[in-house]
Amino acid sequence: MSKASTTFTCSACGAVHRKWAGKCDACGGWNTIVEESPLSTGPKSLGAKGRVIPLTDLATEEAPPPRASSGIDELDRVLGGGLVPASAILVGGDPGIGKSTLLLQAAASFARKGLKCLYISGEEAAAQVRMRAQRLGLTDATVQLGAETNLRDILTTLDATRPALAIIDSIQTMWLDSIEAAPGSVSQVRAAAHELVTFAKRKGVAVVLVGHVTKDGQIAGPRVVEHMVDTVLYFEGERGHQFRILRAVKNRFGPADEIGVFEMTGAGLAEVANPSALFLSNRDQPAPGSAVFSGIEGTRPVLTEIQALVAPSTLASPRRTVVGLDSGRVSTILAVLEARCGIPFTGLDVFLNVAGGLRVTEPAADLAVAGALLSAREDVAIPPDMVLFGEISLSGALRPAGQTENRLKEALKLGFSQATVPSHSKFEGASGMTVRQMPDLTAFVGEMFGAG
Repeated sequence: MSKASTTFTCSACGAVHRKWAGKCDACGGWNTIVEESPLSTGPKSLGAKGRVIPLTDLATEEAPPPRASSGIDELDRVLGGGLVPASAILVGGDPGIGKSTLLLQAAASFARKGLKCLYISGEEAAAQVRMRAQRLGLTDATVQLGAETNLRDILTTLDATRPALAIIDSIQTMWLDSIEAAPGSVSQVRAAAHELVTFAKRKGVAVVLVGHVTKDGQIAGPRVVEHMVDTVLYFEGERGHQFRILRAVKNRFGPADEIGVFEMTGAGLAEVANPSALFLSNRDQPAPGSAVFSGIEGTRPVLTEIQALVAPSTLASPRRTVVGLDSGRVSTILAVLEARCGIPFTGLDVFLNVAGGLRVTEPAADLAVAGALLSAREDVAIPPDMVLFGEISLSGALRPAGQTENRLKEALKLGFSQATVPSHSKFEGASGMTVRQMPDLTAFVGEMFGAG
């Protein structure tokens, strides 16, 4: 057997290098390559024969996996309908955003439904977790607590108690005594996640792993951890806002990009059944620089208010401050407005914000962003009962958005009576709503603001 050699792995993308370098050739990240010892050395050849694995065809019918409801509708929605036994779930989020609070509430809710739940904390003592449970009013739930970072002891405990749900908070604090590396390193995180996911599949225990995030908002550690698990959830939100978004970015048992909305209160996280009404401010009086966008988050239509402020700048390079949207996308919309519609923003500071702390990534928000910018620049208010959505191409044409009918139905349900959408948008059920279809951005500017 050949001697194991040390390898160098990129902590951002997981690429393996033969020697250390300041920049990863695979992903372009700087100072992300770390030294690690190999987990083990295997045989040089596969001389011995293995077993023949059973094969099936695509027509084989499989029963849907059983699910356990937590009683928290927003959490069940993001999980795809409930907790699947033997599943591995990774939850990431900024420090202090409420990950531990959410999972403690979820564990208590599952325990009240009759599931045996185990909460292992590697960052807090058991007394600290009990204090949080008392503050949240969860002391009546039969959740078993433990404080440990040695993964060997944790797996032994899980094997002895056999809970239905095990929460590990967090994966970066776990360590294996067989790996010569510090907790939180690439080797430790990868090995710990592998052992826990393997245990979940072998013993039928649902495992939830809490992961820290980097300054870029990505879960810290090797990306291979996200490939190991069945579901990856991100807990998002701004500390200055009371709203929190639980977003599924990967789900083998349900739709991806589904969201659950929570509100941080003194008694913990409370569900928000109608996020559209929550994200819309008091819109009784029309205000320049405000436009309502009807978006789709997973399978749920959500209405959000996009706010813009345009003011003369005293700087050589005017400011462009964007919160909740892609700043590159906003710069592109500004360039299209100037090149295709002849409306310059030179010498003007531009401030753009999505109300409520929600982050919008849909290209269909382009038309609402353009409407808010033009409304702020011209000091002309968009009708408060109007929603806008549509993608803007570089030529200035408007491209239809998907699920137009669902967007319009959600707007109609919340009292909106007008909508501006791209031409050729497909919809049927819009009775009671006036829908204007625009072929391009020039027509939209002329219709809404009397210029073109």
